[in-house]
This record gives sequence, C-alpha cells and structure tokens, in this order.
Amino acid sequence: MDLTDLGYDGWFREKRDESGLPDCGVARITAVDRDRYLVMNETGELPAEASGNLLFSAESAEDLPCVGDWVLVRLHNDGRSAIVHGVMPRKTFLRRKTAGRTVGTQMIAANIDTALVLQSCDSDFNLRRLERYMVIANDGGIDPVLLLSKADLIDEETLEGRLAQIRQANIGIRVIHFSNTTGAGMETVGSVFIRGKTYCLLGSSGVGKTTLLNRLIGREVFETDAVREKDGKGRHTTARRQLTVLGNGALLIDTPGMREVGVIDADGGISRSFSDIRELTGQCRFSDCTHTNEPDCAVLAAIKSGALSEMRLGSYLKLARESEYHRMSYVEKRRKDREFGRMVKSVLKNKRKDIKG
Repeated sequence: MDLTDLGYDGWFREKRDESGLPDCGVARITAVDRDRYLVMNETGELPAEASGNLLFSAESAEDLPCVGDWVLVRLHNDGRSAIVHGVMPRKTFLRRKTAGRTVGTQMIAANIDTALVLQSCDSDFNLRRLERYMVIANDGGIDPVLLLSKADLIDEETLEGRLAQIRQANIGIRVIHFSNTTGAGMETVGSVFIRGKTYCLLGSSGVGKTTLLNRLIGREVFETDAVREKDGKGRHTTARRQLTVLGNGALLIDTPGMREVGVIDADGGISRSFSDIRELTGQCRFSDCTHTNEPDCAVLAAIKSGALSEMRLGSYLKLARESEYHRMSYVEKRRKDREFGRMVKSVLKNKRKDIKG
C-alpha cells in the first residue's frame, strides 16, 4: 500500500520536510487505546507507543496522537513495532470539550475530509444536537453531511416533516436518508465515499453507526447490539475510535456514541454553522448588540418577520456563551497548571542544591 492511499498528500509532505526528524518514517494512527496505538504505513498495521520525549513535551492531551494523525516513527523489533517521535501538523480536526465537569479539550480524530453526522429518523432526531455536531465539524475545517438512518421506521409524511424542519431552521447541510435494514438509500450513502479521502462517523449510541460501517465493508467485522425497546437508545458497541480502509479505498473512522457534545473556544465553528445569524448581526445598529431588546436589531426583526426562529437564536446564543465560558475556564486552568509546574521545578532545583551543599 502506498501512503497516498491513506490520504498522504503534498500538504503533509511539506510538513514532513519541516519536521526536523529526517531519519523517521511516516505512518498514520489507525487506533488509540490509552497510551497504546496502532499505526499503518506502506507495509501494513503495527503496534506503537509514544516516545518519552513526546510524552514529556506534550503540554496537553491535544498534543498527543489521535486517530487519523500522521506521525513520525522509528521501527523496532525487525519492523514489527514502532515508537512515535512526533505528531505532524493537523490539516483538520474534530474536538469537543471533555465530558463531565472537567474543563479541557478532547481530540476525537484528525485529518478528516468529511464528518458524517448520524441521527436516526425516530426518537434520536434532534436539531439542537445537530447544530452542535456542525459546530465542532466546522470549527475544525471539516465539511459535515447528515445521514438520517432508520428511514424504514417512519412514513413518508414524517420523513418530509423532518427534512422541512432542517430547512426551516436554516441549517445548511447535505442530508441523505437511508435504512440499514432495507438497504434503501445505501447507494446514495456509498456515493459519498471517495478513494483516499477520510470520513468520520459521529452520533449517539444506537443510531446505526457500526451497522452502517459493516454494510460499507460488506461483512460483519464490528460488533453491533440492539437498541433498548423502552427508550430507543443503544448501548456502546464501539469501544474505541478506529480507522478502517473501505473496499473502494476511502478511509472511515468509527467513534463511540457521544452523550455530550460540549464546545470550547469554537467561535469559528459557531460563526460558520450560524452564518445566517452572523449576517444579520452585521446589520444591527450597534456592533455589540445582544439581540435582546436593542432598537434596530436585525436579528430581532428577522424573528418578528418569521425569517428566523427564536429557538435557533437561542441555540446560537447558548453555544456562544458556552464556548466562551469554557475557553476562559480552560485558560485559567492552564495558567494554574503552569504555575504549579514552575513551583515543582523550583522545589526540585532547591533540593538538588541542598544535596550538593
């Protein structure tokens, strides 16, 4: 296999030349399991681990390899394993706020061309969650596409209602509806995948991500599980993020279901995902308009005329506040971490002086 088959192009070749590690080979991260990795190069897939220097120099988890990363490696054990010495710059990325109360960012995957957001046509369909997925995709420079699964569970009228909701909410995204059960729409889904391009499946548990992956591969490679009848929610059958090469040469990353899609420092993603509101904001009388009760507010005028829904504005304002709040909290946390690190180094330095004295 050639590295170009794995998505390695001129952009990455240029970054590789700037790496300062000319004696290292190039490989792509295909799976991450805590501090263990699988990488793929021209000869195939092999286990790898990060070098001590890479771990020591990493300022946060974002600096460590994630699925989809291109990395610089040295082979060991007659080419049967590898040590990762550097992570090449990311062309695109998917990240979210770490789950729970912890303030930080979690890398989901990197160097993705298209994010495939899966929602099922039944109880999982949620416009507000779709907006969050669009924000994290757009924030990382990735084109999002919405795949509506389980189309066989609703009638044509309900399906048209779902599509109308997306249009009326001004959510600009390509939508493909399909059924893993009947196969309807699968040909259209398959046409999305292009050789050498990288795709990532995003969505809640039980929407059919792994089932779709097995269909695209053509056999039952990954384990699936039925959703719970009482609430229609699925169990986590995908335990880790993993990159798979499809039969047509496209690369697809499957991810575990995400219950939380928090955003942090994602102003660019919010701006692109809510371009309709951003355009209106530029027409307001005041540059610092809060779109609540100011005179000559173009956003409020659009709501009054019916061109913009209050729910979409509410979602925009909520995401903007959330992103800024988490960004400020993270900056403060990093400042304290750096101060603590300097204190530890100072204590160790003084102890070494005492020992020498």
